[in-house]
Amino acid sequence: MSTEHTVAASRCTMTEIVLPNDTNGLGNMMGGRLLHLMDKCAAISAQRHARRVCVTASVDNVEFQRPIRESNVVVVESQVNRAFRTSMEVELNVWAENPRDGTRRKCNRAFYTFVALSEDGHPIEVPQIVPETARQEERFKAAGKRRDVRLVLAGRLSLDEANHLQDDMVEAVRTARDSE
Repeated sequence: MSTEHTVAASRCTMTEIVLPNDTNGLGNMMGGRLLHLMDKCAAISAQRHARRVCVTASVDNVEFQRPIRESNVVVVESQVNRAFRTSMEVELNVWAENPRDGTRRKCNRAFYTFVALSEDGHPIEVPQIVPETARQEERFKAAGKRRDVRLVLAGRLSLDEANHLQDDMVEAVRTARDSE
């Protein structure tokens, strides 16, 4: 297995029409139904990257920004932003497409964490991500910060060990000192 993969190799796009059975009483796609589609799309990205069975470890920062209406086409896009030892952060962006006029609007964004599993069901190391663009590098760095926040909040990492967050704090202090 290669020790490095590109972001592009993990990309997944899923589309589905929103039918009446997918909606609530207001004619909007139910959140649980959308989360189900997002989890499937993210799992495909994680498995493309790890070339292993991957399981959802956490879902955080789901932003339901705009409703997705009945008869819209929901477009779910995912990619691995960063790989750690056995886990990966997968970013998801969700769009609603009006099939009548072709307009598309962003509706949701989320970050999922997946863990790759060995044949016997234990976490296994995954290939690293190689950012190829400035935007991918930004996402890569931001993923490290989000991971530190998740681990600190879960009590699995002390604030002193949160290296990605420490870098931001040191920079903030330097900036404050320079502006005095």
